[in-house]
Amino acid sequence: MLIEKKEFPREKTCGDGLTPRSIHQLEEMGFDFDVPELHRIRGLRAYSGELMIELDWPDHPIFPNWGAIIRRADLDSQVANLAEKQGVVVRSHTTATPILDRGRIDGIKLVSDGEIEIAHPKVVVVADGSLSRFGRALGTVRDKRRPYGLAARAYFSSPMSTDSYMESQLDLRDETGASIAGYGWVFPLGDGAVNVGVGALSTFHRWKEMNTTELMEAMVRGAPEHWEMSEETRLSPTRGGKLPMSLSVGPKFGPNWVLVGDAAGAVNPFNGEGIDYAYETGRMAAAHVGAALAANDLSLLGGYEDELDATYELYFRVSRAFVRLIGRPGAMRLLTRSGLRSKTVMEWTLRVMANLMRPEDKGVGERVYDVIEKIVRAGPNP
Repeated sequence: MLIEKKEFPREKTCGDGLTPRSIHQLEEMGFDFDVPELHRIRGLRAYSGELMIELDWPDHPIFPNWGAIIRRADLDSQVANLAEKQGVVVRSHTTATPILDRGRIDGIKLVSDGEIEIAHPKVVVVADGSLSRFGRALGTVRDKRRPYGLAARAYFSSPMSTDSYMESQLDLRDETGASIAGYGWVFPLGDGAVNVGVGALSTFHRWKEMNTTELMEAMVRGAPEHWEMSEETRLSPTRGGKLPMSLSVGPKFGPNWVLVGDAAGAVNPFNGEGIDYAYETGRMAAAHVGAALAANDLSLLGGYEDELDATYELYFRVSRAFVRLIGRPGAMRLLTRSGLRSKTVMEWTLRVMANLMRPEDKGVGERVYDVIEKIVRAGPNP
């Protein structure tokens, strides 16, 4: 049974971007990529001031060399339909509240149109997003030592909606021309609209003074002219929220429950990606839940956390070090402008930040981080 507070299709605040990791997970689900709502993307175009570079998604033995943009309303509806075809019962317009007995979920109170029902599942997968009210009721908390992000997005009309590259703006400026600690993106949807967003990390200098409205204004004001972006072409208001990162929410499992996706803080600090890690952690959880039920031994749910650590611990540790590093004043600008002058460096950076390293690249995360750290230490610190 899948409990959905709203009803599909429903809007979800998101960048709508799918990297090759996400595409791979959707391939495994049998997703139909020929639907008109999906716009294929060949790579990333990055800007920092007057510098620009285009990078195609790299070849990889597991992940495809293409990505896509699709509104979350369309994406989530189609994934929910796939689940229904596998026998899942989708309950819309329903809220769920745990009934606890010493940390164990003894039942779930389901409320729909004023009607109350008590369900008694053997295992619960908590996948209710970054706010995770259900998870908090179970006692989950965010590790405040780990980074989190603040992001916002809006839709604009644009003649470049059919562009085949995502764009990233790495040097946002305020009205005076001073650098703002944040980054921006433009993701073409292929239907006349683009998803425009801004983000910032809690490790950034003057984090507490940041305002996503100001960031968005800076993004629209400084976007390359070819997007023809302005307040006159805006299609929606700006919406945003906070993103826990680096698997910062825990515990990841309990006597008969597990956390997945944003509810577990499964967002990549390098680039703010969350969709692929939601799918990946969901797939991992499904395997361990299935094994525990088959063996009639729910203690086997602990294997889920072990797999999370084995899969992500090193990568996220390096990413946390990196985002602390770029939080220093001037460091992000120095790094991006240095990198954009070298396609080889940026190709490696894209591979690392999108977590698309090949098996033979084991340990490359630490090596890339060491190189980045040396560049920053050797340069000025304005």
